[in-house]
Amino acid sequence: MEVNLAKTAGFCFGVRRAVDKVYEEAGKEQVYTYGPIIHNSEVVSDLEQRGIKVLHSREELEKISEGTVIIRSHGVAKDIYELIRQKGLHLVDATCPFVLKIHRIVEKASAEGKQILIIGSAEHPEVEGIRGWCSKDVHVISDAEGLSEIDLGCKPTCVVSQTTFNYNKFQDIVEIIKEKSYHIEVCNTICNATEERQLEAKSIAHDVDAMIVIGDRQSSNSQKLYEISKKECGNTFFVQTLKDLDLKLFESTGKVGITAGASTPEKIIKEVHASMTEKSFEQLLEESLVTIRNGEVVEGTVIDVKPDEIILNIGYKADGILTRSEYSNDAANLDLTTIAKVGDTMETKVLKVNDGEGQVLLTYKRLAAEKGNKRLEEAYENKEVLKAPVAQVLDGGLSVIIDEARVFIPASLVSDSYERDLKKYDGQEIEFVISEFNPRKRRVIGDRKQLLVAAKKEKQKELFEKIEPGMKIDGVVKNVTDFGAFIDLGGADGLLHISEMSWGRVENPKKVFSIGDKVTVLIKDIQGEKIALSLKFPEENPWLKAEEKYKVGNVVDGKVARMTDFGAFVELESGIDALLHVSQIAKEHIDKPSDVLSVGQEITAKVVDFKKDEKKISLSMKALITDNADDAE
Repeated sequence: MEVNLAKTAGFCFGVRRAVDKVYEEAGKEQVYTYGPIIHNSEVVSDLEQRGIKVLHSREELEKISEGTVIIRSHGVAKDIYELIRQKGLHLVDATCPFVLKIHRIVEKASAEGKQILIIGSAEHPEVEGIRGWCSKDVHVISDAEGLSEIDLGCKPTCVVSQTTFNYNKFQDIVEIIKEKSYHIEVCNTICNATEERQLEAKSIAHDVDAMIVIGDRQSSNSQKLYEISKKECGNTFFVQTLKDLDLKLFESTGKVGITAGASTPEKIIKEVHASMTEKSFEQLLEESLVTIRNGEVVEGTVIDVKPDEIILNIGYKADGILTRSEYSNDAANLDLTTIAKVGDTMETKVLKVNDGEGQVLLTYKRLAAEKGNKRLEEAYENKEVLKAPVAQVLDGGLSVIIDEARVFIPASLVSDSYERDLKKYDGQEIEFVISEFNPRKRRVIGDRKQLLVAAKKEKQKELFEKIEPGMKIDGVVKNVTDFGAFIDLGGADGLLHISEMSWGRVENPKKVFSIGDKVTVLIKDIQGEKIALSLKFPEENPWLKAEEKYKVGNVVDGKVARMTDFGAFVELESGIDALLHVSQIAKEHIDKPSDVLSVGQEITAKVVDFKKDEKKISLSMKALITDNADDAE
């Protein structure tokens, strides 16, 4: 089978940019996207597992009091931006740059008094967002028939399009509008990537026997790819993931084309492509399989051995030939003279009666694979954990071999987190279970992810059983953000907030911690699965000895930490600040502290007040000056 994968398949620039922005925010507290970040349920589901919630309406947004809101790639109306800013929420704009351009166009045109005509689907979130940047007089049509339902009149009109709209259809509508002599300004806002993707899909579909379009059912651009491909190739299939694809339908197909919408993750595309490629390999072997007595298993005696083949006497009129490639799936550089010697007996299976030279072609690996498949079937039924080295890293996952039987582990089931590069697993021994066993369809699927998830839950359970507030525990810095650091405690992560990093002040956690740092922390609080950590150990509290060190009358040194109009706060030591009131800086009148002091300046002053319960200390440079003057007299 020949498989043609479209070069333009998968994430476009805008979608990749949006998805990357959301993953950058993952791990922070209270992160939301306004609407699904893209039209792909697999991506949205993965983000939800990472704690990122979807806000579906303005009403849900109004209930949020703090956190981060990420604008979806399709964009939103202007009033949503204003609401986010009014509520003081952190805004991350992941709107596609091409969509932002449309927002600017219609906002400017509306301000100039023009009416707006949007060509696209009125229900699509991108179009809803564009409408929200138009002040008034806005119309939406999805086809030429829609022109009969609106009256553009003589008012100047600005025409824009949904970025994923069919280019030819857009041009046809524009031509009709021009024929009516309307006063229009046409802005072709269809994304170039969309046009290229549609043209390539049309070209591939025209030249294949079957076409596969991968995309989410809610994705507008994926649906358009399906419509375009279907017109060129009647045998077109629309699937969301590999699970939706019945490989049996392609058993007699010569050429297959594959394309994918702009919101389809690369790993899903690779899984489909890899499965089609593996099937064609196995199918070619099956088509070449012409056996004596329906694939008879024969026992033979080795009569000659060469590095690349073994010759056996199988009691037939012709000798049997077992080549290196039919001995094992992993025999590229294998020397068969190290495996067998003359006189050995071997059990093999007849692959071809005549290999073209009058000899019988045998296979050992297929017989072993059949036995291996029985082993895998038992493991599948018993939910047994298997262990094997990775034999091959494919585009869409990993291939492992158990007793010559091949198991495919899709990229999405390799780890419990997204893996950008699977090459690190090459040759590595891994554990997995069989999650799907259907050798007739060449679908033997392994799952490593569920083992990792189960192990993590068990470690989490063990951790929560032994920890309690007030306990010290060792951990490793897993991630550092502006507001704190996430510490891996060996089963669960705890948050070390910036305010708990020191008895003193920490301006930027990234200047204090690096990923991989080992740290001993104090468990401050446990709420459900959330663990609050601290480095403010009670025995190190500087206020424990402050009463003696800073009693009234003592002369102390300190550094100006910050200033206000009424005074300066002086850091006496890490965790202890004292107030130097503006009236106590000098004997003469001073309007504000910054007139004579600067942040970071070292000063000497006298303690004039100490309140232990309130943790307040008052200083006076003026009193010290007076004391010195009295002493001089």
